[in-house]
Amino acid sequence: MIGAPITVAWNAKEDLLDLLATALTRPDREQVRDLLYRFYRRCADADLPELQRLATTVETWWPEILAFLRTGITNAGSVGTNRVIKTIARDAYGFRNPGNQRLRTRCATTRRARGHLDAR
Repeated sequence: MIGAPITVAWNAKEDLLDLLATALTRPDREQVRDLLYRFYRRCADADLPELQRLATTVETWWPEILAFLRTGITNAGSVGTNRVIKTIARDAYGFRNPGNQRLRTRCATTRRARGHLDAR
């Protein structure tokens, strides 16, 4: 069947999302173990290189993923800020004034510039 690899990849993705969704519920060890096993089993049975690479990535980052599942805390805020800074830097590539570059970055990453009210 032509769509079989896509279906298998979709199911593996859904298994991983089921595992990550438990961060909101403070899962016990058995629940995490079962969901992780289901994800790994599906990736191993699929025999798709992309899913094997995904499983390897999850295994590599497992301590960080487990910390997220236990605490619900992520570094999404700092990653978003770094993305904005890199975008501003790319936009200003070739300009010769580093002070102006720093000012543009500061303006782009402050709350006021993003449309939030001043906290004062």
